Amino acid sequence: MQSKAKDPKLEPLNALLGAWVTEATHPAFPSTTVHGQADFEWLEGERFLLQRSRTDHLDFPDSLIVYGVESDELSMHYFDSRGVHRVYGVSLQDGVWRMWRNAPGFSQRFLGTFVGDGNAIEGLWMLSRDDTTWDDDLRITFRRP
Repeated sequence: MQSKAKDPKLEPLNALLGAWVTEATHPAFPSTTVHGQADFEWLEGERFLLQRSRTDHLDFPDSLIVYGVESDELSMHYFDSRGVHRVYGVSLQDGVWRMWRNAPGFSQRFLGTFVGDGNAIEGLWMLSRDDTTWDDDLRITFRRP
């Protein structure tokens, strides 16, 4: 069995490798900062990047994300401890990390910006229930310990 070469579209994901501590806030819990951690590592063969995220708050799910190339584009499959599974488009270039999902009544998008020396990412998830109006949802910061 011959092994397929690593897709060059995966190369930008190297910027995410390693362990990160996270801090997040959500409009549903305005006075709460949720602490957690996210670990990024290549699956054997480096064709899929795995992200495992955990939080210290019972109302925020732990998750597993698998990044890869599907239909010649970067994408991610999101799974969480609530039993949720969603598929998103992904891009990461010039220090900007984007994820998006168009789903009538529950579209989402994320914009994360690498700051300083690349050891921190300031991110914001937004949500649209009408595919016109976008509201801030989860604000999250990733920092390398």
